Amino acid sequence: MGQPTHAPGSHDWWRDAVIYQVYVRSFADGDGDGDGTGDLSGVRSRLPYLAELGVDALWFNPWYRSPMKDGGYDVADYRAIDPAFGTLAEAEKLIAEARELGIRTIIDIVPNHVSDQHPWFQAALAAGPGSPERDLFHFRPGRGPHGELPPNDWPSQFVGTTEPVWTRLPDGDWYLHLFTPEQPDLNWAHPAVRQEHEDILRFWFERGVAGVRIDSAALLAKDPHLPDLATQPQPHPFVDRDELHDIYRSWRAVADAYDGVFVGEVWLPDAERFARYLRPDELHTAFNFSFLSCPWHPGRLRASIDTTLAEHAPVGAPATWVLCNHDVTRTVTRYGREDTAFDFTTKAFGTPTDLTLGTRRARAAALLSLALPGSVYVYQGEELGLPEAEIPVDRIQDPMYHRSRGTDPGRDGCRVPLPWDAGMPYAGFGSQGEPWLPQPVDWPSYAVDRQERDPDSMLTLYRRAIALRPRFGTGSLTWLPTPEDVLAFSRAGGAICVVNFSATPAELPAHSELLLSSGPLDETGRLPQDTAAWLYA
Repeated sequence: MGQPTHAPGSHDWWRDAVIYQVYVRSFADGDGDGDGTGDLSGVRSRLPYLAELGVDALWFNPWYRSPMKDGGYDVADYRAIDPAFGTLAEAEKLIAEARELGIRTIIDIVPNHVSDQHPWFQAALAAGPGSPERDLFHFRPGRGPHGELPPNDWPSQFVGTTEPVWTRLPDGDWYLHLFTPEQPDLNWAHPAVRQEHEDILRFWFERGVAGVRIDSAALLAKDPHLPDLATQPQPHPFVDRDELHDIYRSWRAVADAYDGVFVGEVWLPDAERFARYLRPDELHTAFNFSFLSCPWHPGRLRASIDTTLAEHAPVGAPATWVLCNHDVTRTVTRYGREDTAFDFTTKAFGTPTDLTLGTRRARAAALLSLALPGSVYVYQGEELGLPEAEIPVDRIQDPMYHRSRGTDPGRDGCRVPLPWDAGMPYAGFGSQGEPWLPQPVDWPSYAVDRQERDPDSMLTLYRRAIALRPRFGTGSLTWLPTPEDVLAFSRAGGAICVVNFSATPAELPAHSELLLSSGPLDETGRLPQDTAAWLYA
């Protein structure tokens, strides 16, 4: 599996960073144009807030020019900022201003596909069947007597949908799109595709970005024969193909020239296959979806933590810990449900949730994740304890809802614009126009200005936890003996994390100092159910 990337005792910022995910469209509307859309001006105005939160880096979802058919993941121009968000010059200012505050910038790259408005795809449409322009994508004739059937049986990557992944053009050709028809897949066997993306990486590294998050990182390469899945081809025709590793080795050479960092979105059940992406000459880190989707259960969480650390150990890569992101039901809501796991296939309208219970568990989960060895990603609004919003069906914009024919509620509920000021129109998100997604009526109660004044708020908890996190050090984790339904571990820095899942209050391990707890201890100094504490030995 190769040698660890870093010599023992060395340290790189990304190995234990707290990284804040910015979904620009819903962060803050600061340009005063009344469009209800978050923008770079809004992010720049809130940089002091992010600095006070204590994060090390910002990860931005795609901010490029896009028709926004899939929340910006349909990119029309990688070298331009979408006008709704601002300009390239403003992005450069944002990167520089954040860096002055000690905050690095990570951007999103979507290499599997582009927008159907991208110049390459428009040229391919105009050029016609058999043209060199179409070789940059996956164009094929159809099957059947008149080519009326799709070239193969591949399923959509939008879980829960039955929509085909092929669209037929009037000239008879079909083109592949693992996601929406507005997102045609690129042909990564073509050298021009590889060269273009390496040039895009250089373009942004030269503008000061510190890292790149790679969307759908295991889907790029396709079997050139495009075989039916029904024939059970091995290896898989479009997931985790060996050709990907040569692509990422080339990317790593580009990143190393700029001291840049990669984080891959890699959903794979095979631990050994997953670890291959983290070899010393490939990606630096990858998202940990096992922990994100795990239910609030001590045995399952411990197993997820152990498995994650074991997966990363052979290649010396740091783990990443994520509770929620722009695709996933918010933590407060999920942990208040009967089924606290996350699975795209189980999302449904009207699922009951106990927000008081979910909030208590989310507070404990925040301390658990921030105490683990590795880096932590915090999705915007998690530090405010925002619940999943219920979006009226006539306002839902997510293609997952529409392509499921209304059975999947989609991802808009975790993308509702943030509340900043309880007394301002639209809770201070932007006073000039209604937000692009409606805010629930109770959104002002979660506003930043209210939480900043509350010593027991979720925001205060996150700020204190991030400030105290260095007390855990950068070393390994050691599990401590505990009763059933209690998790406790120590870190090399001398700090201890304890989480009680039991209905019975738990005795705390021996310690000299209580650093922080997610909720009050009981009258005898024991840890109540669904509560976490940080101790110093």
